[in-house]
Amino acid sequence: MAEPEFEQARKELVSTLEASTLFQKNPEYKKALMVASIPERVIQFRVTWEDDKGEVQVNKGYRVQFNSALGPYKGGLRFHPSVNLSILKFLGFEQIFKNALTGLNMGGGKGGADFDPKGKSDNEIRKFCVAFMRELSKHIGADTDVPAGDIGVSPREIGWMFGTYRAERNRWEGVLTGKGGSWGGSLIRPEATGYGLVYYVEHMIRYASGDKESFQGKRVAISGSGNVAQYAALKVIELGGTVVSLSDSKGALIDTEGKGFTPEIINEIAALKVDRKALTALEGHSFKYVEGARPWKEVGQVDVALPSATQNEVSGEEAQALIDAGCKFIAEGSNMGCTQEAIDTFELHRKEKKADAIWYAPGKAANAGGVAVSGLEMAQNSQRLKWTSEEVDEKLKGIMKNCFENCISTAKEYLTPAEGEFPSLVGGANVAGFSKVAAAMKDQGDWW
Repeated sequence: MAEPEFEQARKELVSTLEASTLFQKNPEYKKALMVASIPERVIQFRVTWEDDKGEVQVNKGYRVQFNSALGPYKGGLRFHPSVNLSILKFLGFEQIFKNALTGLNMGGGKGGADFDPKGKSDNEIRKFCVAFMRELSKHIGADTDVPAGDIGVSPREIGWMFGTYRAERNRWEGVLTGKGGSWGGSLIRPEATGYGLVYYVEHMIRYASGDKESFQGKRVAISGSGNVAQYAALKVIELGGTVVSLSDSKGALIDTEGKGFTPEIINEIAALKVDRKALTALEGHSFKYVEGARPWKEVGQVDVALPSATQNEVSGEEAQALIDAGCKFIAEGSNMGCTQEAIDTFELHRKEKKADAIWYAPGKAANAGGVAVSGLEMAQNSQRLKWTSEEVDEKLKGIMKNCFENCISTAKEYLTPAEGEFPSLVGGANVAGFSKVAAAMKDQGDWW
């Protein structure tokens, strides 16, 4: 069966591993790649639930348990009509190496269902969550597999699923992350992916400018308007940058006056998203709304681009448009936000233009802050303790700093940059994540 998203993610990893000296230095790692490319286990199941008319509805549920060499399977649950095995395998595969880059003990997995929460009542969504978790609960646990939220699964749905797991298994344990504050959740978890993304890019800016520049005064284009985009935007504003765009699946909101989005407007957008409304419902603003467009060609001159909506949201053509608009840093808040053509465009520019180039950071490094704080949530649950937001934020900053430095040093070792050229963060991230997992698998006899 064709699995285009999974094949794209695998090819992206393989192409950078082959471009590095990893296989020359460790030829046996080719065997590790063959083994690691197949999930340890895939669970598919039927979910039947009752709609508000009293009629039976049926959906397909999945959990891809991809790799547990470094820890319990860990990765989100996505409820979206597009969900299929290829998409979940791509996300689970990426998750293995992202989780490795956090430095925490987490394996890789992903799951979800082809259920569409849009147009459903709260009661129908609750019933679906209960039916879904009744089956999934047989296959997960705090030391086995710890799912979280993703597209279509907010803290509310996590709550309904946690309650179902507790009832089914008669256990109160850290089986899900992204929980509510009073029942095992971590502070900073909702903010973590967006904040971590901005912390990572801050290191990129400081490295590239020899510590002379930061987000202060930078024009930042952001796509998406969900959790990642919202908190990335708020952190950029806090650090002195100007956010010039946000978007949703229907179109893009573009700042034309140079003032940028304010925290108040971002909070209004967050409220719209809770009600599953489009950005067109936002009132009393002077932004330009471009229907059916992504922000990249609409924003004019920008310094930083943060795709934070979904996979394949920056094409090769849009990559070139960002370069032409003077963009110097692009980092993925979304998973596989850039197409392979876009990545090739950025990497070629990095090699050709040296210090004047755009510098690209892949999601598995740049957006690892979310799952990192999920790992910290698991640690707090295991200790039966709750840390302060300052403690969690400090740990998140440390994790993103280590992740950036790991990508840089690995890129210098395995993909030695030419004089004056930025190290390849995509190469560094892929080699660092993969080699850590491959070594752990070998020690445990998963390959030999």
